Amino acid sequence: MMKEYTDILAIETSCDETAAAVVRDGHEVLSNIIYTQIAEHTVYGGVVPEIASRRHIEKINYVIEAALNEAKMTLQDVDAVAVTYGPGLVGALLVGVAEAKALAWAAGKPLVGVNHIEGHIAANYIEHPELKPPYLGLIVSGGHTHLIIVKDYAEFEILGRTVDDAAGEAYDKVARAIGLGYPGGPKIDRVAKEGDPYAISFPKAKVNGSEYDFSFSGLKSAVLNYLNHARMAGEEVPKADLAASFQKAVVDVLCEHTIAAAKQYGIREIAMAGGVSANSALRAGMADAAAKAGCTLYVPSPVYCTDNAAMIGAAAYYEYRKGVRSGWDLNAVPGLRLGKR
Repeated sequence: MMKEYTDILAIETSCDETAAAVVRDGHEVLSNIIYTQIAEHTVYGGVVPEIASRRHIEKINYVIEAALNEAKMTLQDVDAVAVTYGPGLVGALLVGVAEAKALAWAAGKPLVGVNHIEGHIAANYIEHPELKPPYLGLIVSGGHTHLIIVKDYAEFEILGRTVDDAAGEAYDKVARAIGLGYPGGPKIDRVAKEGDPYAISFPKAKVNGSEYDFSFSGLKSAVLNYLNHARMAGEEVPKADLAASFQKAVVDVLCEHTIAAAKQYGIREIAMAGGVSANSALRAGMADAAAKAGCTLYVPSPVYCTDNAAMIGAAAYYEYRKGVRSGWDLNAVPGLRLGKR
């Protein structure tokens, strides 16, 4: 008897989360298990790649077993094994890729390699199955800031990307500079709620010749210069005001670029994705901007914004349905670009 649905076991180990999930038909999450290493990396002020890789090796079998158990399945019950193979930390990626290849080969299941950024985009399909291409996508994470047109499932046109620091990277660097520590995004978001976003005027960079590209390095430098000037003058740094003003500068640029692109290309559906899309100020700012522009905004729940395997399973479903299969020579590609295989 032929199954009426497709169940995919997905594995994600691109950075410091060891994750596994079972996803049905690209949107029904039967299990989503995440082991996070944040506490271990916080003492170092950021992710230590070697530690991340070792923890993945230690935890991956347990995480996969838990995902299958929660879904009430065995490896033989799934239709394919999917895995993130890039971009990300090469050592971390290799753990997931090696595990997925071993499981798929042993069980005689198809293997599907997934682009991590594509996974973030597909996270929106989990809770919003009504969302269908074409639409405008904004991916904002620790390593990536992309503004794209999703022309079809797994088919993208990149309108803009960061030319230096990603938005999440800027959050981490500014948080460290003002003594909030790692991870910077949620800590700045929390402190900023107590501050005045108009207290300090920070620059919003534009990239010559590319209206939809992003640059956050200058903003980060402006914050550091402000801090240095205040300390040299013996002035107290208003931490909450600084966090709120920095965050406003980031959110304004992300919203302005996205809405401008929506108007230019006549697109009325916008989907945000990536770890920074869990940020409360960005969610509120984009919701307001989209409503004023007559656009519908889609954003995943926070658990699907940060790295997880459910989003990889969602992306893999559409690749699998298109006939994409990876060979046993699948390897980690730390610098993998969106839309490339």
